Amino acid sequence: MVRLKGLLSGLSAMGLGGFAIAATLAFTTESASAQAAYGSYVGVGPTVGILEDSRGEAQQIGGVLAVRYKLLEIPVSLRAQALIGSGTAIVPTISYDVPLNWQTDAYLGAGVAFASGTSPSPVGDKTSFALQPGIDYIVPNSNTVLFGNAIIAFDAYRNGGGAALSVQGGVGLRF
Repeated sequence: MVRLKGLLSGLSAMGLGGFAIAATLAFTTESASAQAAYGSYVGVGPTVGILEDSRGEAQQIGGVLAVRYKLLEIPVSLRAQALIGSGTAIVPTISYDVPLNWQTDAYLGAGVAFASGTSPSPVGDKTSFALQPGIDYIVPNSNTVLFGNAIIAFDAYRNGGGAALSVQGGVGLRF
């Protein structure tokens, strides 16, 4: 019984100390910094080719299949987009993600646009270096992502050279 009373008095003394620490932590204010939007996703949406080659080709509307794999420890993502229309292209990029708030990342990716087929895709008709600026928004309390980006492919046309520009957007599902 004496041992139990000693234990209870020791716990109450520790409880007061714990309460003091908890109260201090509760009233301490620190500024919150935005973290990169969490989550990889697969999405679909429309794509529009904006620029054309010297023959007036490549302005077209098609579809996009987008994939983002978010690396968790660093603000970098691996991305790939398949542009499907009268011409097709695959555009893998590595992006640097800049968190704007808890749900939103802006990013700039660099990679290669692999165009295939005889008719130009929204990003040209030959393999070229590509930049991809964009934004991802995670809808709160859901697994839904809204995304939008542009792909600028440099020296993208066999006949006429020049850059190609496409704009994509869509809805994704986080995994």
